[in-house]
Amino acid sequence: MNVLKQNHPVDEKLPLNQMFLYGLQHVLAMYAGAVAVPLILANALGLEKDQLIYLINADLFTCGLATLIQTLGLWNMGIKLPIIQGVTFAAVTPMILIGKEHGLTGIYGSVMVAGIIVYFVSPYFSRLIRFFPPVVTGSIITIIGVSLLPVAVRWAGGGSPGAKDFGNLHFLGLAFLVLVLVIFFYRYFTGFLSNIAVLLGLAAGTLIAIPFGLVNFSGISNAAWVGITTPFAFGLPVFDLPSILAMTVVMLVVMTETTGDFIAVGEIVDKPIKQDMLTRGLKADGFSTLLGGLLNAFPYSAYAQNVGLVGLTRVRSRYVVAAAGIILVVLGLFPKAAAIVASIPAPVLGGAGIAMFGMVMASGIKTLSKVGFDDNHNLMVVAISIAVGLIPLAVPNIYQQFPSSLQIIFNSGITVGSVTAIVLNGLLNKRA
Repeated sequence: MNVLKQNHPVDEKLPLNQMFLYGLQHVLAMYAGAVAVPLILANALGLEKDQLIYLINADLFTCGLATLIQTLGLWNMGIKLPIIQGVTFAAVTPMILIGKEHGLTGIYGSVMVAGIIVYFVSPYFSRLIRFFPPVVTGSIITIIGVSLLPVAVRWAGGGSPGAKDFGNLHFLGLAFLVLVLVIFFYRYFTGFLSNIAVLLGLAAGTLIAIPFGLVNFSGISNAAWVGITTPFAFGLPVFDLPSILAMTVVMLVVMTETTGDFIAVGEIVDKPIKQDMLTRGLKADGFSTLLGGLLNAFPYSAYAQNVGLVGLTRVRSRYVVAAAGIILVVLGLFPKAAAIVASIPAPVLGGAGIAMFGMVMASGIKTLSKVGFDDNHNLMVVAISIAVGLIPLAVPNIYQQFPSSLQIIFNSGITVGSVTAIVLNGLLNKRA
């Protein structure tokens, strides 16, 4: 008797209109983070405004290509899960230091080589997957969720804690209202409308903010209609060995974080991550980072911001995130379209972000709920790994006396928490 094999929900192809709206929801959720890195880098290096605009366009365009590779697969790359790719914040400080010494071309040279190294190291790094039992993965996913919450809180307060109006009651009130709307849409709408609760909350919040003067549309009129990204627009790459080493260390740290993100998504969509899947996913990271150096962009990795959105919407199709990749490519080619997305106020993003990032944390707790805590040392593994992972979150400058190379590692709570969980589980739960 032949039994037809049903496709996993990850491989489900939805109607085009639904895929577009679900994909747009993912883009709106990650857009602020995607453009933050070029903004920070341009300000630190004193770049001109037209150079900043070019960097943003190149970043969005490459984000889209990287997301398509990760979700759809290309050759031996791509984990084929609903993973959106974005520029990693871990590389910001090294890029600034490299840029001040060797300019943008020095950044791109180190990014390209680091991407190549990640690609070839991936098959060996992926062997670590056997050190990720549920007690470790649950701890890591929880750390990811808690570590993301300050991002949403900063958005809710207005974006920049250093601003005079940060924490303004109007900002906080708007963020709270958006959060309430997202919960309302999620609870009382059904089917497709419930699944786009975040998108509806963002749209409603932006409309409500307009009469209060919290939405700035000036960027739309000032933006160009078309912007084409060409390889080596700022000149041929410069390959400086210390810069390459620094960027490679960053990418090895990022590989650990990315592994945690992959595992988190795998848990949410009910598709456990195997070694071969992890290899393809990390290879896609390496190739996309190489692509970033070629296209005047940055290192790329899985975006944890969108992990919570997958859990919140219950939409597990990788083709939805592929649609987000197409939207990002379009935004990179048409700056006016990108400017429309950029006009969403930070407090609106904050309200939605609290729901999304909280969902990541809840997914970690759900995983831990399946772990046995009797006759083993799992409780200690969870306690110490989460505590260590949250140290840089509780006191951000605690490691400021460390050498800069070590700060890259220790300032990433996700990385240090992940390593702690793996090591403690190996030591405390080692079978005699």
